Amino acid sequence: MASTVDREMQEVFRRRRRIALAVLAAFAILLIWAVASLGGGGGGSDAKGPPELPRGGRVVFPHNRIVAYYGAPQNDELGILGIGTPEQATRKLLARARTYNRPGRPALPALELIAVIAHSAPGKDGLHRERQTDAVIRSYLQAARKAKALLILDIQPGQANFLDEARALEPYLRQPDVALALDPEWSMPEGVVPGQEIGSTDAETINQVAEYLARLVRTYDLPQKVLLVHQFTEAMVTEDEQIAVPREIAYVSNMDGFGTPELKVGVYKQLTTPLTQPGVDAGRHIGVKLFFKEDERLLNPRSVLALRPQPEVVVYE
Repeated sequence: MASTVDREMQEVFRRRRRIALAVLAAFAILLIWAVASLGGGGGGSDAKGPPELPRGGRVVFPHNRIVAYYGAPQNDELGILGIGTPEQATRKLLARARTYNRPGRPALPALELIAVIAHSAPGKDGLHRERQTDAVIRSYLQAARKAKALLILDIQPGQANFLDEARALEPYLRQPDVALALDPEWSMPEGVVPGQEIGSTDAETINQVAEYLARLVRTYDLPQKVLLVHQFTEAMVTEDEQIAVPREIAYVSNMDGFGTPELKVGVYKQLTTPLTQPGVDAGRHIGVKLFFKEDERLLNPRSVLALRPQPEVVVYE
């Protein structure tokens, strides 16, 4: 099973690599609005009390199950979120999220926007990544707020540092309805161009980002922040057992395996089994990613919820 899974993952990785390499630094310079114009928090916030999550409450799990659409507007192949306008994608997301509503466990919709895109061009600073413009992020934040959804900002850092990229997004991360995702697949050491290898990150880096987010939560009295980390091989997140996140953070290990249902379940079990062993942080949450194009016979919500451990986050690309 493992070798077949690896071949399937490598094949799709090569396809995703070609897509990423085609997304070069071609963003127009747009007007940067003042941070103050971000406005208030999400739809669940109460002006008379501390800010809440978009649909109420200050703790993400176990009350909610996050259902997200992933992507970026630069290329349809980067994910379903980038197809059409943010409002059009959000309408499709809301319909999809409703299929996951269960008694006592409603779906919390989320837009996972690739806020930092890795690419082959080094760019002005030589870090092989391009940040979304302020205007693009704001357009998705506005759509998320209209739908009472989370906005998750995803980082593909290229040769940059995850923590540096997170800090650059701080005006948004100070908001109660904005979360963060890390994509180690596109985290490269100096001298390696994104797409040449599958990237990785380590526990120390994740802990640094988690503590940074926790400080924002404490400083601005925010609801719990989601920190989602994507992976589809064990080597993408090293020293996993040393990850320890503060209570202010809802940490999600999101499994990105793909292919047939049998292969998908196999990857899910392979990656989640070590995370359910004694000694692993009991506060960890599990997610799964579904691919409209790469997956064969896309798992339906009933099959997704039959996975063990049951995923608390479901991301569609």
